[in-house]
Amino acid sequence: MLSASAEIGFRGAWIATVANIDWPSAEAVGHDSLQRAEMVWLLDSLESLGINAIIFQVRPTADALYKSKYEPTSHWLTGTQGDSLTWDPLEWTIEQAHARHMEVHVWLNPYRVNLAKTNTSEICAEHVWRKHPEWFWEYNKQWYFDPGLEITREWICTIVADIVDRYDIQAIHMDDYFYPYPVGKLPLPDEATFVMHSRGFDDIREWRRDNVNLAIQEISEAIRECKDSVEFGISPFGVWRNASVDSTGSATQAGITNYDDLYADIRLWIQKGWIDYVLPQLYWEIGKKVADYEVLAHWWANEVKGTNCKLYIGMAPYKLEGAKKNSPWGQGNEISRQMRLNRTIPEISGECFYSTRPLLRNPRGVCDSIAEFYRGR
Repeated sequence: MLSASAEIGFRGAWIATVANIDWPSAEAVGHDSLQRAEMVWLLDSLESLGINAIIFQVRPTADALYKSKYEPTSHWLTGTQGDSLTWDPLEWTIEQAHARHMEVHVWLNPYRVNLAKTNTSEICAEHVWRKHPEWFWEYNKQWYFDPGLEITREWICTIVADIVDRYDIQAIHMDDYFYPYPVGKLPLPDEATFVMHSRGFDDIREWRRDNVNLAIQEISEAIRECKDSVEFGISPFGVWRNASVDSTGSATQAGITNYDDLYADIRLWIQKGWIDYVLPQLYWEIGKKVADYEVLAHWWANEVKGTNCKLYIGMAPYKLEGAKKNSPWGQGNEISRQMRLNRTIPEISGECFYSTRPLLRNPRGVCDSIAEFYRGR
């Protein structure tokens, strides 16, 4: 297994494929040779900055940017969901990344079936959503696996085990999309599932958290049963809970939190040892009143103390693009300030940038400063 040197640290970048954010470009959809050329450019460019790990999204909407016998090929790759592949983009990308001494963390979205802008008529006949509609519910024009069903956890674990077993990867990675982000007062459509599968819970919110807890625990076990060397990492929304509702939460005023709104109890997963690293998305500036990067960096550092869970920090160079001069992101280089701060907190052993194409456009010279920073440390 490849591993990032403790001396060098984890230096990652997300490669997002949903909606063709980073790869492949819209122009390269359906064109294998162009897709390979684009990936080579991305990897070469990241290597030149000192990046030593990619987090590569291969299952954005219960589909596959790799050869899968369980889920259809992603339309973000071929243009039409379910089209056959003449090559395996994941296998090829792993080879290319490892040749550049980069780790490959495979990024999966557990519950999402489509984006609101993606018409369900584009979901192919072979998709599990069509074969088992009883496994899913709709929220705000998007479809999701029902987290309250045991079959959902079994399906996700099957997908995870298949990838871990067949590919030379360093980690399975999931981000902040567990239960959907709330939309106003629109209720989640899971009351019927709660009534039928409450498992003894009286509080539907506690039941939802337990649904996700069970999924994380079972995914962790599935990974370890296949290959104990493969890690499991989570990149949650940056705030677990506000101190105003829980004295052990962070001194923040976030309108949404993991625990209360996304039903993701990251703290428990860290304490139970179900995840090997946590990579909170701290996409705010140092000094932001409602969510201060510095406050949150210290809060997460305290959470991993005394555990075996590593802490990396998710950073947002995309916010440098088009930033107004009088905004924090338009004054100097906020990413450099944050990188310097990270080095003052011993528990932070790495950082990761969202996402690759905005980063490589070098807003406010961020690529130059990152490369210089890594060369000097």
